[in-house]
Amino acid sequence: MTRLIFVTGGVVSSLGKGIAAASLAAILESRGLRVTMMKLDPYINVDPGTMSPFQHGEVYVTDDGAETDLDLGHYERFLRVRLSRKNSVTTGRIYENVIRKERRGDYLGGTVQVIPHITDEIKRCIFEATDGFDVGLVEIGGTVGDIESLPFLEAIRQIRTERGPEQAVFMHLTLVPWIAAAGELKTKPTQHSVKELRSIGIQPDILVCRSEKPLPDSERRKIALFTNVPEKAVISCVDVGNIYQLPLWLHQQQLDQIVVERLRLEEKAAPADLSEWEAVVDAVENPVDEVTVAVVGKYVDHQDAYKSLAEALKHGGLRQRTRVKLHWLESEQVEKDGEKALDGVDAILVPGGFGDRGFEGKVLTARYARERGVPYFGICYGMQAAVVDYARHVAGLDGANSTENDRHCPHPVIGLITEWRTATGEIERRDEASDLGGTMRLGLQEQRVKPGTRSHALYGKDVVGERHRHRYEFNNRYRSQLEDAGLVISAKSMDDLLVEMVELPGHPWFIACQAHPEFLSTPRDGHPLFIGFIRAAREHKAGGRLLKEAKA
Repeated sequence: MTRLIFVTGGVVSSLGKGIAAASLAAILESRGLRVTMMKLDPYINVDPGTMSPFQHGEVYVTDDGAETDLDLGHYERFLRVRLSRKNSVTTGRIYENVIRKERRGDYLGGTVQVIPHITDEIKRCIFEATDGFDVGLVEIGGTVGDIESLPFLEAIRQIRTERGPEQAVFMHLTLVPWIAAAGELKTKPTQHSVKELRSIGIQPDILVCRSEKPLPDSERRKIALFTNVPEKAVISCVDVGNIYQLPLWLHQQQLDQIVVERLRLEEKAAPADLSEWEAVVDAVENPVDEVTVAVVGKYVDHQDAYKSLAEALKHGGLRQRTRVKLHWLESEQVEKDGEKALDGVDAILVPGGFGDRGFEGKVLTARYARERGVPYFGICYGMQAAVVDYARHVAGLDGANSTENDRHCPHPVIGLITEWRTATGEIERRDEASDLGGTMRLGLQEQRVKPGTRSHALYGKDVVGERHRHRYEFNNRYRSQLEDAGLVISAKSMDDLLVEMVELPGHPWFIACQAHPEFLSTPRDGHPLFIGFIRAAREHKAGGRLLKEAKA
């Protein structure tokens, strides 16, 4: 039977439950245990797919096409495990499942209630997602005391009662604030948070105390006394220089050993081998080079919208001991200030997005990189912007655009498949009254990479799989025209229907892809496209430095 670790949070949100849980999972994995993770989110949306990036941050996509919470990205970056839609469950999903069963008559006319029907569905989802593993870590979103989280907390209370303390452990993350005026750490918020948790029947086994400074032994003893948690299980979780230090920090405090002993896993668990994490931390702390990458996006004021992207860029640098500084630029700012907004960077990345706001800034950015020989990496909307730029300014297709932004443009080089793939072979036009149409292309899909291209050299293989999240595609009606103008299509879908990647020959590094490779990047392995991109940034920086020295 899978052992379960339930991770809750108290005092305030955004304490880093996901990273703390993922760090513990990474240590347990390093001890030879089969580990998985899941997130229970209390919002009523069925999934985050339709939520604004400004509110929710990044929508993380799994292999099976699930649109999930960004914490699943942390889980996959810390663990060598591929997650699925089973690993991300919301209140909306739970209620949708229960109501569907009620409509189908599964409850035989009985009154459907939060207890037992909603809590039973929550338990079913937990058992389904964690089945077949030695340990499953289950993070409950939100903060203890929130009314939205109560059904989840009741469900995990029931599991602990049913399975016993050797099968299920409660780990509670709280804040121990440093009050500068008093010059001391305050434990009262933690005490009250645990009191709130105990009032609903949950006694935490482990406390992870987030603070700016290490927790003194005296404060640990005080917390242990008031919360009924063993002193050794009161873990100090200080702010670290980078999140990949956290597995090492928690292991030093023997958090993994406490869990192994509580769950009676001594016979299965080998000594922890954290050498890979030590190598990652060493690469972060001892770089030999530094580059600046401009990220020209639409949501840069809320950088959680690009969480996986920011991490993937850093991973690309880790493989070369290069610190990657990110220069965040609103694409609307590029529209306003022009090319000068892009001066002085070593490489440019244009990420995904939706809608026409700021799109012309992305097109201008692609043109700047293309004409100035600056390394360019376009992802999703960034590829479409690069194609629009090339169509307008190289292929001579005046007015080229995406039908997402201009449904009646003269050259729709980007559009919905339903717009350009019709029975008559004509480009179908939609009127203003029609809905968004199309179907989102989601999840892992294989693509064939063209030998002899830079993309193929980076991947080192003919067929690769990448995760997608988009509706609009490269319009095949313009494929030959743009290829004749010099654009190289370096990867296509396995059925040859869809353009997956483009690049420019003769340019130092200009690659754009329709997929989201950032979702498959990890700190221990990196991703070949991001590694190649950062290498190109280093070469561009070195070339600029040599040019300045020659002029001097």
